[in-house]
Amino acid sequence: RNFYYITMLRDPVSRYLSEWKHVQRGATWKTSLHMCDGRSPTPDELPTCYEGDDWSGVTLQEFMDCSYNLANNRQVRMLADLSLVGCYNLTFMNESERNMILLQSAKNNLKNMAFFGLTEFQRKTQYLFERTFNLKFISPFTQFNVTRASNVDIGEDVRQRIEELNFLDVQLYEYAKDLFLQRFQYSKQEEHQKNRLKRREERRLLREQRAHQWPREEAAEVTVTEDYNSQVARW
Repeated sequence: RNFYYITMLRDPVSRYLSEWKHVQRGATWKTSLHMCDGRSPTPDELPTCYEGDDWSGVTLQEFMDCSYNLANNRQVRMLADLSLVGCYNLTFMNESERNMILLQSAKNNLKNMAFFGLTEFQRKTQYLFERTFNLKFISPFTQFNVTRASNVDIGEDVRQRIEELNFLDVQLYEYAKDLFLQRFQYSKQEEHQKNRLKRREERRLLREQRAHQWPREEAAEVTVTEDYNSQVARW
Protein backbone atom coordinates (compact mmCIF):
# COMPACT_ATOMS: atom_id res chain seq x y z
CA ARG A 1 0.00 0.00 0.00
CA ASN A 2 0.95 3.64 -0.38
CA PHE A 3 0.74 5.54 2.88
CA TYR A 4 0.54 9.32 2.86
CA TYR A 5 1.61 10.96 6.09
CA ILE A 6 -0.27 14.13 6.99
CA THR A 7 -0.64 16.21 10.14
CA MET A 8 -2.21 19.34 11.57
CA LEU A 9 -0.31 21.92 13.59
CA ARG A 10 -1.76 24.43 16.01
CA ASP A 11 -0.65 27.67 17.61
CA PRO A 12 1.56 26.44 20.50
CA VAL A 13 -0.07 28.52 23.24
CA SER A 14 -3.60 27.52 22.22
CA ARG A 15 -2.56 23.88 21.86
CA TYR A 16 -0.91 23.88 25.31
CA LEU A 17 -3.94 25.42 26.99
CA SER A 18 -6.23 22.97 25.21
CA GLU A 19 -4.17 20.01 26.45
CA TRP A 20 -4.19 21.41 29.98
CA LYS A 21 -8.00 21.63 29.93
CA HIS A 22 -8.14 18.11 28.51
CA VAL A 23 -5.94 16.75 31.30
CA GLN A 24 -7.84 18.75 33.88
CA ARG A 25 -10.98 16.85 32.85
CA GLY A 26 -9.24 13.52 33.49
CA ALA A 27 -7.56 12.62 30.19
CA THR A 28 -4.38 10.54 30.36
CA TRP A 29 -1.96 8.89 27.96
CA LYS A 30 -1.37 5.82 30.12
CA THR A 31 -1.74 3.45 27.19
CA SER A 32 0.92 5.25 25.15
CA LEU A 33 4.08 3.15 25.03
CA HIS A 34 6.32 5.97 23.74
CA MET A 35 8.30 3.38 21.80
CA CYS A 36 11.69 4.52 20.51
CA ASP A 37 14.46 2.33 19.12
CA GLY A 38 12.45 -0.74 20.02
CA ARG A 39 11.76 0.01 23.66
CA SER A 40 9.68 2.16 26.00
CA PRO A 41 11.39 4.71 28.26
CA THR A 42 12.22 3.78 31.81
CA PRO A 43 10.45 5.51 34.73
CA ASP A 44 13.66 7.46 35.35
CA GLU A 45 13.74 8.65 31.75
CA LEU A 46 10.06 9.59 31.69
CA PRO A 47 8.66 10.31 35.18
CA THR A 48 4.99 11.10 35.66
CA CYS A 49 3.73 14.50 36.74
CA TYR A 50 1.12 13.14 39.14
CA GLU A 51 0.26 10.28 41.47
CA GLY A 52 -2.95 8.32 41.18
CA ASP A 53 -5.15 7.49 38.22
CA ASP A 54 -5.11 10.88 36.53
CA TRP A 55 -4.36 14.59 36.93
CA SER A 56 -7.96 15.75 37.26
CA GLY A 57 -8.39 19.26 38.56
CA VAL A 58 -4.78 20.25 37.90
CA THR A 59 -4.25 24.01 37.91
CA LEU A 60 -2.46 25.74 35.06
CA GLN A 61 0.37 26.65 37.42
CA GLU A 62 0.83 23.02 38.45
CA PHE A 63 0.68 21.96 34.82
CA MET A 64 3.44 24.41 33.91
CA ASP A 65 5.57 23.57 36.94
CA CYS A 66 6.10 19.92 35.95
CA SER A 67 9.44 20.02 34.10
CA TYR A 68 8.93 16.62 32.42
CA ASN A 69 5.40 17.36 31.27
CA LEU A 70 5.07 15.89 27.77
CA ALA A 71 2.81 18.78 26.85
CA ASN A 72 5.95 20.90 26.54
CA ASN A 73 7.06 21.09 22.89
CA ARG A 74 4.76 18.19 22.06
CA GLN A 75 4.50 19.04 18.37
CA VAL A 76 8.26 19.02 17.83
CA ARG A 77 8.71 15.81 19.79
CA MET A 78 5.96 13.99 17.90
CA LEU A 79 7.28 15.06 14.50
CA ALA A 80 11.00 14.56 15.18
CA ASP A 81 13.04 11.36 14.98
CA LEU A 82 13.78 10.81 18.67
CA SER A 83 16.37 8.12 17.94
CA LEU A 84 18.68 10.90 16.76
CA VAL A 85 18.92 12.20 20.32
CA GLY A 86 18.89 8.96 22.32
CA CYS A 87 15.09 8.82 22.62
CA TYR A 88 14.03 9.88 26.14
CA ASN A 89 17.52 9.58 27.64
CA LEU A 90 18.32 13.19 28.46
CA THR A 91 21.92 12.32 29.39
CA PHE A 92 22.67 11.17 25.83
CA MET A 93 23.80 14.67 24.80
CA ASN A 94 23.69 18.23 26.09
CA GLU A 95 20.35 20.01 26.06
CA SER A 96 21.13 22.70 23.49
CA GLU A 97 22.41 20.16 20.96
CA ARG A 98 19.41 17.93 21.61
CA ASN A 99 16.98 20.80 21.06
CA MET A 100 18.67 21.86 17.83
CA ILE A 101 18.57 18.33 16.40
CA LEU A 102 14.94 17.78 17.44
CA LEU A 103 13.78 21.03 15.87
CA GLN A 104 15.60 20.42 12.59
CA SER A 105 14.33 16.85 12.43
CA ALA A 106 10.74 18.03 13.00
CA LYS A 107 11.10 20.65 10.27
CA ASN A 108 12.47 18.12 7.79
CA ASN A 109 9.77 15.56 8.50
CA LEU A 110 7.06 18.20 8.26
CA LYS A 111 8.38 19.49 4.95
CA ASN A 112 8.55 15.97 3.49
CA MET A 113 5.04 14.96 4.51
CA ALA A 114 2.46 14.59 1.77
CA PHE A 115 0.42 17.32 3.41
CA PHE A 116 0.10 19.38 6.56
CA GLY A 117 -2.41 22.00 7.61
CA LEU A 118 -2.82 24.64 10.28
CA THR A 119 -5.75 24.75 12.69
CA GLU A 120 -5.84 28.55 12.46
CA PHE A 121 -6.32 28.45 8.64
CA GLN A 122 -9.17 26.00 8.06
CA ARG A 123 -10.26 27.20 4.59
CA LYS A 124 -6.70 27.39 3.28
CA THR A 125 -6.05 23.95 4.76
CA GLN A 126 -9.08 22.58 2.93
CA TYR A 127 -7.99 24.19 -0.34
CA LEU A 128 -4.48 22.71 -0.13
CA PHE A 129 -5.78 19.29 0.90
CA GLU A 130 -8.16 19.19 -2.06
CA ARG A 131 -5.42 20.32 -4.45
CA THR A 132 -2.92 17.85 -3.04
CA PHE A 133 -5.16 14.78 -3.22
CA ASN A 134 -7.39 15.86 -6.12
CA LEU A 135 -10.68 15.60 -4.27
CA LYS A 136 -13.48 17.85 -3.08
CA PHE A 137 -15.12 17.92 0.35
CA ILE A 138 -18.90 18.08 0.30
CA SER A 139 -18.92 21.07 2.65
CA PRO A 140 -16.46 23.83 3.56
CA PHE A 141 -14.29 23.59 6.65
CA THR A 142 -15.46 25.72 9.56
CA GLN A 143 -13.16 28.06 11.46
CA PHE A 144 -14.02 27.88 15.14
CA ASN A 145 -12.51 30.90 16.83
CA VAL A 146 -14.15 30.14 20.16
CA THR A 147 -12.54 27.09 21.77
CA ARG A 148 -11.78 25.85 25.27
CA ALA A 149 -8.33 27.36 24.91
CA SER A 150 -9.66 30.75 23.77
CA ASN A 151 -11.97 30.84 26.78
CA VAL A 152 -9.01 30.68 29.16
CA ASP A 153 -8.18 34.17 30.38
CA ILE A 154 -4.43 34.43 30.92
CA GLY A 155 -2.15 37.37 31.53
CA GLU A 156 0.84 38.34 29.42
CA ASP A 157 3.23 36.85 31.97
CA VAL A 158 1.52 33.46 31.76
CA ARG A 159 1.46 33.58 27.97
CA GLN A 160 5.16 34.33 27.96
CA ARG A 161 5.80 31.42 30.35
CA ILE A 162 3.91 29.04 28.06
CA GLU A 163 5.90 30.27 25.07
CA GLU A 164 9.12 29.66 27.00
CA LEU A 165 8.06 26.12 27.87
CA ASN A 166 7.20 25.53 24.22
CA PHE A 167 10.01 27.49 22.59
CA LEU A 168 10.72 24.67 20.12
CA ASP A 169 7.06 24.43 19.13
CA VAL A 170 6.98 28.21 18.66
CA GLN A 171 9.88 28.01 16.21
CA LEU A 172 8.37 25.03 14.43
CA TYR A 173 5.02 26.77 14.08
CA GLU A 174 6.61 29.88 12.60
CA TYR A 175 8.45 27.72 10.09
CA ALA A 176 5.29 25.74 9.31
CA LYS A 177 3.18 28.87 8.91
CA ASP A 178 5.66 30.40 6.47
CA LEU A 179 5.90 27.18 4.44
CA PHE A 180 2.14 26.67 4.51
CA LEU A 181 1.41 30.17 3.19
CA GLN A 182 4.07 29.78 0.50
CA ARG A 183 2.44 26.56 -0.66
CA PHE A 184 -0.98 28.17 -0.62
CA GLN A 185 0.24 31.14 -2.67
CA TYR A 186 2.00 28.86 -5.15
CA SER A 187 -1.12 26.68 -5.55
CA LYS A 188 -3.27 29.76 -6.11
CA GLN A 189 -0.89 31.09 -8.77
CA GLU A 190 -0.76 27.68 -10.41
CA GLU A 191 -4.56 27.53 -10.44
CA HIS A 192 -4.81 31.02 -11.98
CA GLN A 193 -2.25 30.09 -14.63
CA LYS A 194 -4.14 26.91 -15.46
CA ASN A 195 -7.41 28.84 -15.75
CA ARG A 196 -5.78 31.43 -18.01
CA LEU A 197 -4.46 28.72 -20.32
CA LYS A 198 -7.86 27.07 -20.32
CA ARG A 199 -9.60 30.32 -21.28
CA ARG A 200 -7.00 30.98 -23.97
CA GLU A 201 -7.56 27.52 -25.44
CA GLU A 202 -11.33 28.03 -25.36
CA ARG A 203 -10.95 31.32 -27.25
CA ARG A 204 -8.69 29.64 -29.82
CA LEU A 205 -11.21 26.85 -30.41
CA LEU A 206 -14.00 29.40 -30.73
CA ARG A 207 -12.04 31.36 -33.37
CA GLU A 208 -11.39 28.16 -35.33
CA GLN A 209 -15.06 27.25 -35.14
CA ARG A 210 -16.07 30.65 -36.47
CA ALA A 211 -13.43 30.42 -39.21
CA HIS A 212 -14.97 27.13 -40.41
CA GLN A 213 -18.46 28.64 -40.44
CA TRP A 214 -17.63 31.73 -42.56
CA PRO A 215 -16.69 29.89 -45.82
CA ARG A 216 -19.98 27.99 -45.73
CA GLU A 217 -21.94 31.22 -45.27
CA GLU A 218 -20.07 32.86 -48.19
CA ALA A 219 -20.66 29.84 -50.44
CA ALA A 220 -24.37 29.92 -49.65
CA GLU A 221 -24.49 33.65 -50.51
CA VAL A 222 -22.79 33.04 -53.89
CA THR A 223 -25.27 30.27 -54.74
CA VAL A 224 -28.23 32.52 -53.99
CA THR A 225 -26.78 35.30 -56.14
CA GLU A 226 -26.15 32.95 -59.08
CA ASP A 227 -29.68 31.60 -58.92
CA TYR A 228 -31.09 35.13 -58.96
CA ASN A 229 -28.91 36.15 -61.96
CA SER A 230 -29.99 33.12 -63.95
CA GLN A 231 -33.62 33.98 -63.31
CA VAL A 232 -33.05 37.54 -64.50
CA ALA A 233 -31.37 36.25 -67.69
CA ARG A 234 -34.37 34.08 -68.48
CA TRP A 235 -36.76 36.98 -67.93
